This record gives sequence, C-alpha cells and structure tokens, in this order.
Amino acid sequence: MLLAARLRSTFVSGCLIATILIAGCARPITATGINGPQNELWTGRISLQVQSEPAQSFSAGFELKGKPERGELTLISPLGNVLGILRWSPFEAVLDSGNQKIQRFSSVDALMEQATGAAVPLSALFAWLQGDNASVNGWSADLSRHSEGRISAKRAQPTPQVDLRVVLDQ
Repeated sequence: MLLAARLRSTFVSGCLIATILIAGCARPITATGINGPQNELWTGRISLQVQSEPAQSFSAGFELKGKPERGELTLISPLGNVLGILRWSPFEAVLDSGNQKIQRFSSVDALMEQATGAAVPLSALFAWLQGDNASVNGWSADLSRHSEGRISAKRAQPTPQVDLRVVLDQ
C-alpha cells in the first residue's frame, strides 16, 4: 500500500514537471488584436446565405488562421462541435469533415464552394478582415462597421446571389 502511494506520488510529480517543461516551450499567438494589421488569426461567427433553389443558409463559429496562400479555417457548431476543417496551400486544398471523411480539391476556390455552397473569395475575405476593401468581380463589401468587428459582403453576379456576414470576437 505504501509502495503504491509512493509510485502514485512520483508519477504525479513527473507529470507536473513534464507539463511545466512543455508549457515553457509553447509560443503565444502573434496577433496584434482581432482587427490588427499583422493578424493571422481571426475568430468569430460567419453566416452565408445563398439564393439558390432551394435557398441555402449556413451559420457557424469559425477560427481562421494563416494567409490566402496557406491557411486553415475551422467551422464550429453552436454546441462547440467541429463541423469541418478546411486547409489549403499552393499545392492542394483539403476538406476534413470528420469521421475520416477527407476530400481533396485542386484549388481553394473549389474547396470553398464545396464547403459553403458558394465560391467565397478567400483572398478578399482576408483583405476585408484587415479592413482593406479589396474589389472582387461581382462582390461588394461593406466595411463601415469593421471597427466594431462586423463585415458584410454581397455577390450579385454571377448567380446565385450570396450574402456573407462576419462578426469577429472582440
């Protein structure tokens, strides 16, 4: 009994030391704030409405990391479950929708269309998040509430019409 207690105490002490050593190696996120110009991490809620037949509506929490060239978008349900993870690089785009369902795409544009039901311009989304009103053919962005962490964009052409809204965590 005494030996078991001593082994348990040694194990707990070892775990505590390992945790401290691992935490000492961790790096903080290098964002300058939710709306900062150097930001490579955004979190909040995203809503997408596609005026197709039938109409599609999508809303989720999100965490967006990276840049237009290479990054990751995690979509999260209101209950906190991961709905899907979108990853892209110059060489491939991947949609991981859980349960070992992984789909590969030739481009991030094809990936975004499959995941959201509309071709959302990812490069422009990154620009809009930084407060830059990047122009994209067919899209118009409203950044008038960017300082409040709110962005909206609409696509009129090509059809179907799309309404995108983003609310950033403050």
